[in-house]
Amino acid sequence: MLIGFQNVTFEFGARVIVQDATWHIQPGERIGLVGYNGTGKSTLLKVLVGEYQPSKGSVEKGKETTIGYLHQDLLSFDTKESITEVALSAFERVRELEKQIEQLGKELEQNAEDEALLIAYTDALHELDVLDGYNITHKAEEVLHGLGFSNEDLARPYEEFSGGWRMRVLLAKMILQQPDVLLMDEPTNHLDLPSIEWLEKYLVHYKGSVVIVSHDKFFLNRMVNKIVELYQQQLHIYSGNYEFYETEKLVRIDLQQKAYENQQDYIRQQERFIERFKAKASKAAQAQSVQKRLDKLEKIEDVQLERPDLRINFQLEKVPGKILVTLKDVTKRFGNIRIVTNATAEIERGDKIALIGANGKGKSTVLRMIAGTEKFEGERVWGHNVEESFYAQHQLEALTLSHTILEELQHCGSKKTDPELRALLGSFLFSGDDVDKKIRVLSGGEKARVALAKTIVSKANFLLLDEPTNHLDMHSVELLAEALNKYEGSYIFVSHDRYFISKTANKIWEIVDGEIKEFKGTYAEWVEWGERMKTKGFQDTGSGMRGKEEAVRNKVEGDKSKVEGIGSIPSKTDQQVGKPINKELQKLQRKMVNIEKEIEQKNIDKARYEADMSNPASYSNSAGFTTLEKNYNDIIIQLAALNSEYEQLFETIMQMEGS
Repeated sequence: MLIGFQNVTFEFGARVIVQDATWHIQPGERIGLVGYNGTGKSTLLKVLVGEYQPSKGSVEKGKETTIGYLHQDLLSFDTKESITEVALSAFERVRELEKQIEQLGKELEQNAEDEALLIAYTDALHELDVLDGYNITHKAEEVLHGLGFSNEDLARPYEEFSGGWRMRVLLAKMILQQPDVLLMDEPTNHLDLPSIEWLEKYLVHYKGSVVIVSHDKFFLNRMVNKIVELYQQQLHIYSGNYEFYETEKLVRIDLQQKAYENQQDYIRQQERFIERFKAKASKAAQAQSVQKRLDKLEKIEDVQLERPDLRINFQLEKVPGKILVTLKDVTKRFGNIRIVTNATAEIERGDKIALIGANGKGKSTVLRMIAGTEKFEGERVWGHNVEESFYAQHQLEALTLSHTILEELQHCGSKKTDPELRALLGSFLFSGDDVDKKIRVLSGGEKARVALAKTIVSKANFLLLDEPTNHLDMHSVELLAEALNKYEGSYIFVSHDRYFISKTANKIWEIVDGEIKEFKGTYAEWVEWGERMKTKGFQDTGSGMRGKEEAVRNKVEGDKSKVEGIGSIPSKTDQQVGKPINKELQKLQRKMVNIEKEIEQKNIDKARYEADMSNPASYSNSAGFTTLEKNYNDIIIQLAALNSEYEQLFETIMQMEGS
């Protein structure tokens, strides 16, 4: 055992966090510490490291056990040193040896015959070699790169970075220290998708033990081999990943519920006996004995669902047109940093778009451009009857401090009943009397949840959401996903929560090389597509259909002479070494080029019809508008057929080229 609890009880005033808990952390374990918000998971980590002392029991720790603890309070640390220097401070002994070797070297220059100095110098060099001290800079840079820092960032002062990036630096330092036990409180909150994936791979092969508090289901499911759940002041331990825990928990709850019901039947039976015979002289002593047994009985807790399921049916006041918003040739830069250049994108009715990618690519910027709160070059065109609602951090300032939480939602014009509003607030962790709290007494996270609830419950038919799950626990993320799936409007959101993305998105947008790449499909399909591209030897040219087009175009243009009959002719040498032109493949490539041109022309026609349909003058001629609408619908059908044919051709070409 490295560290653990032995019969630990910990209390905050009258509130019990955990009672009589025993938990031993063994070498090689990767543990997810889970539970609802407010149950005390972060507090348990502080008890483990000794920041808080248990009310009863003891925290046991091996004499040689080293612990690394990543928590939110670390953000108060500040320094003018570069982030590389901060990361290198993990190698405390190596840095000491470097200074010692430098000093001994100077002394040896003055007194080369001193045998004691020479032995000390040799020993220091040997220890430095054993500690792999010559590679610490490389190790630090490798971890910093993995967590999303560029080469240019490495020399920048730590104090220049925002809170989330500072936390990454401190995470890098902790990883480099390689303690026996890593305790990490919500490490993925400050990471983008590539960095989360890098951390997953790193921790899976980490030689020490890891305990993580996280609300990221994907992360826990892929990384941990044990789940410890804090529930009703008890620690429940499951040997498996998060998916295993979810299955086993249902079994445990069912068994506990049956045990609870059986015990309640027993208690009622005994109480009836006591009530009946306590006044009868011949049975009074027996009744008292039964009462004493009941008083000593260890009660089993009821395990009915802790939080109500969300049941809200959104009814939109206005149905928007086919196209909600169009971005035409938009360009956005911050100094030398390019976000998008002459990018074009379109959001249609029914779209549920996840805008994903690495930090610094401009996801939130693009979201603000669509919302109209960020200036840019180019054109943004709203569709017919679009009513948008934008969730961003600045919305916290718009909350009325004197309102209660319930009043704040009552005043947002949704026309929903109080029971409906209470049900929605329940999914955002406000239940019972919580809804009567004043906004002014709420924490920053609680205010953010109120602002998000206001956005979801508004009359809008188009939602723009920037990191909507940041302050929610797993159960609330589930309920928010359910609410959005029932939502009859359209939305686009920025999120790093892969589980949430997989539950809610039917399209993926990614910013690649200044363009907005679109993939029509779910997150799982997008990931699968990316894996197929890697397997077939394509570089990551972007997501989705447009990514496919580029990949194929690169292949086709590379063989332009074969496709179009111009340019160079295959040499005799090529033919001699067994590389004849595949005529069938050539034919399919020509066909793909032609379909690509046809799709391009159909999209131009589609845009023209849409422009005509959005012109109010079109509605004055009923027959003309009917023809216009029919032509538009025909174009949509033709485009769908062409895209389907394109997909099939693409797969066929990939198979032929692979063989």
